[in-house]
Amino acid sequence: MTRLFNDPAAFADEALEGFAAAHRRWVRPVTGGVVRATRTPAGQVAVVIGGGSGHYPAFSGLVGRGLAHGAAVGNVFASPSAQQIRSVARAAHGGAGVLLMYGNYAGDVLHFGQAAERLAADGIDARTFAVADDMASAGPDESAERRGIAGDLPVFKAAAAAAEQGLALDDVVRVAERAGARTRSFGIAFSGCTLPGADHPLFTVPEARMAVGLGIHGEPGIGEEPLPTADEAARLLVDTLLKELPEDVPGPRGQRAAVVLNGLGAVKYEELFVVYRKVAALLGEAGVEIVDPEVGELVTSFDMAGVSLTLTWLDEELEELWRAPADTPAFRKGTLDAPVPDAGEPSAEEDADPAVPPASEDSRHAAATVLAALEAVAATVDTHVEELGRIDAVAGDGDHGIGMRRGSTAARGAAADAHARGAGAGTVLARAADAWADRAGGTSGALWGAILRSLGTALGDREAPDAGRVAAGVTEASAAVRRLGGAEVGDKTMVDVLVPFAETLAAAVADGQALTDAWDRAATSATEAAAATAALLPRKGRARPHAEKSLGTPDAGAHSLALITRAVHGVLIRRPHEDHPHDHH
Repeated sequence: MTRLFNDPAAFADEALEGFAAAHRRWVRPVTGGVVRATRTPAGQVAVVIGGGSGHYPAFSGLVGRGLAHGAAVGNVFASPSAQQIRSVARAAHGGAGVLLMYGNYAGDVLHFGQAAERLAADGIDARTFAVADDMASAGPDESAERRGIAGDLPVFKAAAAAAEQGLALDDVVRVAERAGARTRSFGIAFSGCTLPGADHPLFTVPEARMAVGLGIHGEPGIGEEPLPTADEAARLLVDTLLKELPEDVPGPRGQRAAVVLNGLGAVKYEELFVVYRKVAALLGEAGVEIVDPEVGELVTSFDMAGVSLTLTWLDEELEELWRAPADTPAFRKGTLDAPVPDAGEPSAEEDADPAVPPASEDSRHAAATVLAALEAVAATVDTHVEELGRIDAVAGDGDHGIGMRRGSTAARGAAADAHARGAGAGTVLARAADAWADRAGGTSGALWGAILRSLGTALGDREAPDAGRVAAGVTEASAAVRRLGGAEVGDKTMVDVLVPFAETLAAAVADGQALTDAWDRAATSATEAAAATAALLPRKGRARPHAEKSLGTPDAGAHSLALITRAVHGVLIRRPHEDHPHDHH
């Protein structure tokens, strides 16, 4: 249970603010996260890590010499936005390029990839690397699909120590790839975690049972077993990891490994030590030599009661990097010389608020309807926020309601500001798109940003929007979401609603129906499609490892999209004059 919080929506921001205030020796806050208190030395590759809040000391606690140069921090269990990541990377950049590192989750892959593209446009050489160490989330033949859990730490550490040695970006990436390929993790849990403001955990484990194969976002395990003794838990963890060795490791005997026994948030250190004494004994019996073990909370999941074991199979280079000194708020090893003070406080680069481009009277008139629609969207999300979180928690991490509320509220605010400054419909939607993606983070933040941006591009700031332009914008939004997220109809995502909605709208408009009637037809098909997702098994995203659990429950993203299409129809009914705007051209 999270007991100390103010507004749950502000929890992540306030936690980061307090963290930065408490650790000024190591870090300074920048837009989107934190960077080292001292500048990145000229010519040194900057390693920027990141992910959602709720995992402390990952990610902000790992910023400091010998480890990360910066961390981008998202909302609770939601990836930071591309804009946050770009901001942190620009502040951390020392002139030799940036390696962006994160756990392998759909939202992180999306946002860090977009950030790398934006950094490249800024003239900064940026690469990305996703840690995928969790054996429970996919088989060895699908290892690229695996989640990133506590293996984040040794893989981040290897790349960062290589950067600290002065290696070029290509070599730092090579080290990250080698460390990632030689890292495996497996975990168990005894209870789920409870998000700030929630009154129940995201999942529960029956008395005297444990969940096997957990994630770090409150996802339930992939199986259940009787509650073990500490020694039985140690044996399960060690046996599982020794069953799958990297291709170039012939067997455990004679091998050296970095070992991380990680607490997920509510398992006490003494309990971890009881488990570790058996882990060490079992690895010793298998002939594995343990190098610099770490026992403690390193990648947590709020207050989840659980434990994971990570092995990184070392070669000479990886061992040197694992043993290299580091000095961060939450991870310290060896000794480093005193830091050279900065000549002056570095200033984070902020983008000035760009001016609103000129718009026609017709487009400004339509912008009022766009703003009313975004207000209706935010109100609808607000009404259903708990229901959306509950649906999402069945097989996911339960944060869909919180993310949608943050995104839609930010979009409404940005749209209102742009409208007040005389923006046209296209610009109002574009500003709303950026605000939604930036504040919500996560996969759905990126996808909703793409939806609004596609609509904004179709409407523009010059013409009076008509039904044809709206339908074209929705069709492009559908294509953009499939491009970005990689999902298709049948994967149990928002695409299952967006595609039939776009197709029905386009067909109705082509039949000559007015926008209000066409939208009504499309919204009805969206509602039916959302309900039908209950019968599907998820093939994408965080729910994928828990496919069976989600049978009988609709997809949260599909359900929220259907609710939104119906809410927007209500706005179109109230403003029917927008159907056939008078044409001055």
